[in-house]
Amino acid sequence: MASTADRLKQLISENLEVDGKPVGDLGDLNVSLSSLGVSSVDIVAFGRLVVKEFNLPLTPEDCVQIETLQALVDRIDG
Repeated sequence: MASTADRLKQLISENLEVDGKPVGDLGDLNVSLSSLGVSSVDIVAFGRLVVKEFNLPLTPEDCVQIETLQALVDRIDG
């Protein structure tokens, strides 16, 4: 089974775009989606995908407050 980080990266590559282009391959998870240029609306929508994929209770406020993708991985695995 794929790691949480790999599953999260796949969700990002399949579902998020910035200026009409895929976010791309993420080697480093110590970045935030907003720093990659993802809008807050798209971050909240992505949060709903994370809730479904990982069965994780996550509010819209949680989605925009998570500082890095690694912090999200840690929360999922926690």
